[in-house]
Amino acid sequence: MTFNFGVLGAAKITPMALLAPVSAEPVVSVRCVAARDATRAAAFAKQHNIPVVHRDYQAVLDDPLVDAVYVPLPISEHAHWTLKALAAGKHVLCEKSLASNTAEAVKMRDQASACGLVLMEAFHYRYHPLFDAAVEVIQTGEIGVVEHLDAIFQVKGPIPDDDIRRNYGLGGGVLMDIGCYPVSWVRQLMQAEPVVVSATAMTDPDQVDVEMKAWLSFELGATATISGSMQADVDFKAVVEVVGSKGQMIVRNPLVPQLGHELIVTGIRGSRRLTFDQRASYAYQLDAFLGAVQRGQSLWTDAKDAVKQLTVIDACYEKAGLRLRGG
Repeated sequence: MTFNFGVLGAAKITPMALLAPVSAEPVVSVRCVAARDATRAAAFAKQHNIPVVHRDYQAVLDDPLVDAVYVPLPISEHAHWTLKALAAGKHVLCEKSLASNTAEAVKMRDQASACGLVLMEAFHYRYHPLFDAAVEVIQTGEIGVVEHLDAIFQVKGPIPDDDIRRNYGLGGGVLMDIGCYPVSWVRQLMQAEPVVVSATAMTDPDQVDVEMKAWLSFELGATATISGSMQADVDFKAVVEVVGSKGQMIVRNPLVPQLGHELIVTGIRGSRRLTFDQRASYAYQLDAFLGAVQRGQSLWTDAKDAVKQLTVIDACYEKAGLRLRGG
């Protein structure tokens, strides 16, 4: 029996994040799509061979043949439509950040639990062998006790004024869409939750951060810095550097390792440079989602993890003197 996805919106990320990996799975299908603009939805469906175009988002949720819903809407809409999808009995794969703030994420977590459904935050990177290997380096003590992590993700600017990431009302801000990755990277590498010591932000327009840097501390003594930027003058960069008591590790491009990556380790076993297969991180994400839905397998980025992730993000905004998103 085919496992069917329904898609809310005609977002640019959908072909790469969902349609491509689904196309490689013979018993998985994207059955339907809906968008605020019916013409756009029809054009999107035609371009990507999606068989059904529904009149609105609710019709996707009401479709009895839909098993799961993919939510790539603006962050401000994630909680509303995820809660509706769960109430309709659908599993949900929701783009990051899962919610506008911790309070919304708690509601989403509790609803998923009450309904016995899978709610996954789409941090695809976490399911790629590159990141698994980086976690293993830390857990096996190859670089000793972790002392400091430095995680950076910035995108090539400038970001257009009409981009949703520059709109506070839509959950905009670099930390929500870009800086959330460095937050997730250090949390997942340490398998622990940090305290936000301080944070600074550059804003443009008011209350929308275009650059965010935060200083974190972990209970066992490690510190971390995370930074995200979509300033006009920056170029793409995605890297994590980890300093341990007996060595160091560099993870180059944990974001989309299928576009090129490297794991460089210098520790008690000497020095080595590793690369892994070029299969897309999104394909590994689909594997994990289906494993959770069909076989009850655990997820690294489930709704419980998303609550912890949003707790750190909220604290960064508070320390930087900015309003929480959705506030």
